[in-house]
Amino acid sequence: MRLLVVEDYVPLRESLARGLKDANYAVDATGDGTEGLWYAENHPYDVILLDLMLPGVGGLEILKKLRATGNTTYVLVLTAKDAVEDRVRGLDAGADDYLVKPFAFDELLARLRAIIRRRYERVDPVIRIADLEVDTRARRARRAGSVIALSAREYALLEYLANRTGHIVSRTELWDHAYDQAAEPGSNVLDVHISHLRKKIDEGHDKKLIHTRRGQGYVLGEDDE
Repeated sequence: MRLLVVEDYVPLRESLARGLKDANYAVDATGDGTEGLWYAENHPYDVILLDLMLPGVGGLEILKKLRATGNTTYVLVLTAKDAVEDRVRGLDAGADDYLVKPFAFDELLARLRAIIRRRYERVDPVIRIADLEVDTRARRARRAGSVIALSAREYALLEYLANRTGHIVSRTELWDHAYDQAAEPGSNVLDVHISHLRKKIDEGHDKKLIHTRRGQGYVLGEDDE
């Protein structure tokens, strides 16, 4: 899953980006509202973490501009403003959730997981495909009861495919949601990661779950029809 952090306080922005990357998210980060708006308008993020007090374009203005143009990316507002009217103003401007600083990082992760479940219309944090289980809370996968050792990138790809179970996911879509701005789009890194993931998920099992649709992309599911 790919996140955008728009936060002007450098220590917080850097610690959030580092912690979220450690939690297997692809993360872009900026401290400027104008740049944050550009990122949000030009990249398909799963969630935007947005401070309200920003240089350039303010957080509320970013929200209003995104919603006015039909951008439905989920937004979690992070702010030091804890008055009821401030929370109401943010929610009315189009925010999906609100977290007041200072906050516990574990709570932030829990709220992100809840938002992403809503985005992909899921209730259970564990996604099940045949005998494969993808636990989005523990960020761990099992097949036939055995834990699968995955790298952070492999897990990110698997979680995105799991959220889109049964749907063809193009290479571009996978890239956009599992890699951040710093990744090199011209490389074959996606092919390598998918190859490793396929071996770990399917090798030794009669029923294959990761399928390639030539010229279209990949499907995670029970049926290869």
